[in-house]
Amino acid sequence: MQSIENRLLSRVYGAGRGSAFSQDGFLDLGSRAAVDKALSRLVEKGKIRRLTRGLYDYPKAHPELGILAPDPDRVARAIAGKFATRLQPSGAYAANLLGLSEQVPAKIVFLTDGPSRTVKIGRQEIQLRHTTPRNMAAAGRLSGLLMQALRHLGKEHITAERVKHLKRSLPAKERQRLLKDLPLAPAWMHPFFRELAPN
Repeated sequence: MQSIENRLLSRVYGAGRGSAFSQDGFLDLGSRAAVDKALSRLVEKGKIRRLTRGLYDYPKAHPELGILAPDPDRVARAIAGKFATRLQPSGAYAANLLGLSEQVPAKIVFLTDGPSRTVKIGRQEIQLRHTTPRNMAAAGRLSGLLMQALRHLGKEHITAERVKHLKRSLPAKERQRLLKDLPLAPAWMHPFFRELAPN
């Protein structure tokens, strides 16, 4: 019988570099105390990294930059953890993901239909903010990301240049689905959705 530590490590390696996880994801392997102990030992051995209390990752390394910062999306999923919740990148982070802003925000916000939670990892804060079902209606789809990014930028900052960038960078297949989600978007976004949808 493999030790909890070995089974845990095998699962971490299986998820690959860049994966993030909480101890809740391993409770099928043993008691919370045993899982916590195994995670602590793996941190001491340098196999995994502790991001904050109860949250870990299997960090990616870059040949010149060294150990990289954790992926906010994977960390948010680990925070959401055992709750079967949906996540929707929001605000400046949504704009950054679409290439509409080069700035990586210090506070990364995800909307969720689960509980609100905030964790600080180094200089970065990752926030899960509980929201209404309407705001989560297009979660996980391009339209959901686009709605959050456009809301963050504001109508007056959505330039022809930015629309052109989205047309270039987003696959036509994904842009085609925007019209289906038109009823979920605020009325002022409808012209942008129509312009982005391929004819």
